[in-house]
Amino acid sequence: MPKKILITGAAGLLGSRLADWIIDNEPDTEVIGIDDLSGGYENNVNPKVTFINLNLVDGDIGDVFVNHTPDYVYHFAAYAAEGLSPFIRAYNYDNNLKSTARIVNECIKHSVKRLVFTSTMAVYGHGWEGKRPFEESDPPAPIDPYGIAKYACEMDIQAAGVQHGLDWTIIRPHNVYGIKQNIWDKYRNVLGIWMYQYMNDEPLTIFGDGEQKRAWSYIDDCLEPLWKASQLKETSKEIINLGGSEFTTINEAAQLLREIMGGGDIERVPVVYKEPRHEVKDAYPTHTKSEVLLQYEDKTDIRDGLTKMWEWAQQQPKRERFVWDQYELEKGIYSFWKNDKSNNTKLPKSGVSGYLS
Repeated sequence: MPKKILITGAAGLLGSRLADWIIDNEPDTEVIGIDDLSGGYENNVNPKVTFINLNLVDGDIGDVFVNHTPDYVYHFAAYAAEGLSPFIRAYNYDNNLKSTARIVNECIKHSVKRLVFTSTMAVYGHGWEGKRPFEESDPPAPIDPYGIAKYACEMDIQAAGVQHGLDWTIIRPHNVYGIKQNIWDKYRNVLGIWMYQYMNDEPLTIFGDGEQKRAWSYIDDCLEPLWKASQLKETSKEIINLGGSEFTTINEAAQLLREIMGGGDIERVPVVYKEPRHEVKDAYPTHTKSEVLLQYEDKTDIRDGLTKMWEWAQQQPKRERFVWDQYELEKGIYSFWKNDKSNNTKLPKSGVSGYLS
């Protein structure tokens, strides 16, 4: 009997690319994908995936488990606009915490062999006593609703493991980028945002002074380790940082991408500095555990990865850019979001798709 893998967020970056990898490398495997297309795109989904357009917040996900009996579940679906999350609190908790709780319920009911959940670096907040790099054993201290929701999901999954015997692996990826990323959402995925801005003759925007440090993770380097997260006994009930081991400042990343896009001249492609956001200054993790347990290798440097992504981005259709037309809370919202409501498009009342930051 073939293994059956269920992937939520199947039309987003991680979900669609992991499905591609499984189909190419694990032929005796059936992939079922769920996405409501609120942020992912159906043409990202491999034609060999059994695709189900479904909302995880209020859709009938029980039918999917009954009809397809998955052995392993990858729960990637999320709305990962961390900086925006204080202004869309209810939406954030519905689409990150509530949807995860419903997936956990079904995994328990149907005796899924393992749930692999993608969390986020945001659970670390400013870091335990300011320590860098972040280690998996550091006490989480998230500073925004997105990080809080993801940490709550982690705790719920671990509680289900103790009380109901659910097997799990929690992955904390960071700044994943590459082919099939959504570059049309202005609230997240900064590398994609810059590509969109360049293609539309807009200046590249940076929040604050641009000296924030980030580690960048090329999607292809993460795929086989993600597969191993569900298959290896050594990864059972482990929390693992996953992603690139080199970090740069936001300024350095912007300069590199301008060069790749052919606009290294600051006069041709200006950078505009916006007011600072409520965010962690320097966010980068240790990667030792991923190397030991998942055999992760940092194969792709950021220049090569961005070059591949830029070549792909130029071939994409022109899509309308997503912009919220109404926030739950406008008090304290940054001027660059409050004042820009052109091309307004509102997400469904509840919905999740395959995003990661």
